[in-house]
Parts: sequence; structure tokens; C-alpha cells
Amino acid sequence: MAIVFGSIFVGVLAALSGFVLAQNRFEASLTGKSEGLAIAEAGLEYYRWHLAHFPTDLKNGTAASGPYSITYKDPEGSTAGNISLTITGNMSCGQLTSIDLTSKGTPTDNSGSATLFARYAEPTVAQYSYIVNDSVWAGSDRIISGPYHSNGGVRMDGTANAPVTSSLSSWTCTSDFGCSPDQSEPGVFGAGPNSNLWSYPSPQVDFAAIAANFSNLKAIAQSSGLYFARYSTGTSGRNASLGYHLVFNSNGTITVYKVTKTKGNSSVGIHNPNGNGQTDYTQIQSESLYGTYTIPSGCGLVFVEDNAWIEGAIPSKITVVAADVVDTGFTPNIMLPGAITYSNASGVSGLTAISANDILITPDAPDDLTLNGIFVAQGGAFGINLYTCGVGNNVKGTLTIHGSTISNLRTGTQWSYPGNSYGCGNGTKTAGYTTRIDSFDRKLATDPPPFTPAVSTQYEFVDWRQKQ
Repeated sequence: MAIVFGSIFVGVLAALSGFVLAQNRFEASLTGKSEGLAIAEAGLEYYRWHLAHFPTDLKNGTAASGPYSITYKDPEGSTAGNISLTITGNMSCGQLTSIDLTSKGTPTDNSGSATLFARYAEPTVAQYSYIVNDSVWAGSDRIISGPYHSNGGVRMDGTANAPVTSSLSSWTCTSDFGCSPDQSEPGVFGAGPNSNLWSYPSPQVDFAAIAANFSNLKAIAQSSGLYFARYSTGTSGRNASLGYHLVFNSNGTITVYKVTKTKGNSSVGIHNPNGNGQTDYTQIQSESLYGTYTIPSGCGLVFVEDNAWIEGAIPSKITVVAADVVDTGFTPNIMLPGAITYSNASGVSGLTAISANDILITPDAPDDLTLNGIFVAQGGAFGINLYTCGVGNNVKGTLTIHGSTISNLRTGTQWSYPGNSYGCGNGTKTAGYTTRIDSFDRKLATDPPPFTPAVSTQYEFVDWRQKQ
């Protein structure tokens, strides 16, 4: 009996001892990894401090290439571990756009380690689904994923799944925003769900600060990217509405056409909410082949000193700018006549389109339209004009935007109007896209195309994650 029970006791004791030792090793491993994580994070914070004083130094104050070994000391001055820091600068068009930091932290006793990755850059407009420098009304059909901000008031009747912010504590909602009579409302109000995500007042996004330096971008495009000189003439009318049609190809080229004539359509337009008619020249009537160009691998900047029509499959990180820095009184637009897709959806492809004035969807655009990219209407509005009856298909289906919409003026992609005012019959009519789906591009938020406008000049970690 003694032998039997003694054997059982020894077996239980051995199992219990093994369990305790295993738990002890597990706790030691967790402690080591936790200490390694803290040391790795200290490495990132150290180099953020270093870059604040030496913004272009990618070699830790040395002439040697990394990784760099840094001794980490505790508050008492004793060595607590080691940091291995790898620094990589991301370049585009010969300019530093962001800095990638990989920091590995290891405690002195080598009980564990952790590796962190961070990208250090100026935060850009790509972190938002929408930024509007005006009051705005998001209709009940809208589905918005990603931060939505207005420097004016916001009527949010759509479904927003991320923060909705206004720079105003209150504003006057007028009939243009569905209020009759005029009434004072909070910075953000409406019938949309998820009101717990609404916030006001919030700091303004300074459109002057995010203004693109067009002269500088033109010089860079001429030396390292692609540049197309002005083709249109005058400051208004049909002759001033000509320009270039850019069709992007998945093989890394752009097929470029000269737009030789545009069609004059009767429209009410984004900028005429009171129904004053105007002639719209956004639709191409005739064009001629100008050439096929290879996008430079080290500089995806295309500067068009004229109006530009953009569509096709974006092969890499591309920025298209439509601006004129020579002719006073002429401000080019960007038109969107067709779908914009990414030929490589893994984060290699990306588009930023910057217009000195408007970015407009043309009346002959597909009824169901998908647009991928960051669209910046620097001085005007993003949208589709309200056309009088008989112009194209006034009533369209679904507009899907995967990226960011940045508009100086109020956007407009759906219209409600009295039909008898425009010869469209009696009753209230709806025009534009009846369903609109917006979502910001998480990949572009941390790795946007070159020269995407920044919302702050203060560099920060735009991406942070633990590596296995």
C-alpha cells in the first residue's frame, strides 16, 4: 500500500511541479514580451523626438546604415534592454514623403522581445471620407464609412459609421437643407442613426493650409513626372472647355487624347441653387489621340495645365493635378466620365485628383458608377450638375466612392427639384444618383499617392502596429 500510494504521490507531485514550472516559464515569457514591447515603443518615441529636431536624418546622426543598436536604460540608470532600430525613407519624385520605423525591443535577460512598426508622416486628407468647407446635407440614402467633417453645419440623415464632426456649435438650416421655415440647429443634426458618433464644435480643417502648391508641382512634373501644356484658349465658353482626356491602363501607361470639342448642355448646376440656367461643357463631343505615355516609376505625378477628363484602371500611386499657374482668370476643372478602378487592389494602386476648381461627374457617365481615389476640388465643388430634361440620363443608379471627397464648396450628387420649373412635368423630381455609398480607403490613409494634401504640418505616426 505504501508503495502504491507513494507512487501516486510522486506522480501527482511531478505533474504539479511540471505545471508550476510551465506556468512560471509562461509568466516569464509574458513579462519578457511586455518589457520588450515597452522597450520597442521607447525606440519609436526616441526617433520621433530625433526627427522633430532633424527632420531628414535617416541614419540616427551617423554616416552608417542601420539597423542601429541603442541601449535602453531604466529611470535609475541601469541597463534594461536593447533597441534595434531600422529606418527607411519613402521617396517619390525625389522627395521624402514618409519614414518607416521598425523597432525591436529586447530585455537584458533575453526573456522575450517585441517588434513594432510605425509610419511617420504628415496626416493627409485621405484619413477622411469627406471634408467639406461648407454646410452640407447627407440624404437618407447615404451610407458613409469613415470620418466625415464639415467646416459648416451638417444635416445627417444618412447612415454614418464613423465620427461626424462640424466646426460649428450651431447654424441656420435653410430650405436648401430641407428646413422650412429657417431654423437654428446644432452643428450636427438629422434623422440618421449612430448620433453618438456626432461631435461639435470640432477644430476647422484649414483649406488654405491644404492648398496645393501648384507652381511647385508643375516644376516637379516637368522634371520628373508627366506634364501637359495648356491646349484650350480664353477664360470661359466652349474654347476654354477643351483639354486632355486621360485613360489609365493597367500596364503602367496613360493613353492621352486631346479634347477638340465639348458638348454644350443646358444645366442648372451645383452653383445655381436658385435655378438659374447655364451652359455645361463637361461632356466630350470629339477628341483626337495625342499619345500613350509611360508613367515614370519614381514619380507618379501628372500635371495638366488645362481641363482634364480622368478614367481607367490606375496601375500605381498616381497624383493628377489640373491647374493653370500662367493664365490669370482661367481655372481648370477635372471631369469624371467613367469608372476609376485600381488594377492592383493590394495597396500598390492609388489615385489623388486635385483640381484648382471643380471635380464634376459628366452627364454621360454610367448610371452605376464606381470611383476609387482621393478627389480634391480645391476651389470649387465635387458633384454632378443638375441638368434640364432631355440631357443624358438625369436619374441615375448607384454612385460608389472608395476613398475621400474633399470639396471647398457644397457637394451635390443628388437633386430634388420641382419638375415644372425645368419642363420635366408636374411634381417634385429627383435627379442625380439615387443611392450613394462612401467609404474611405484605409490603405491610402496610411500610404497615399505623392503630394496628397496634408491636414496638418505636424508629423505624427499615421500607422502603428505590432509585428509577429
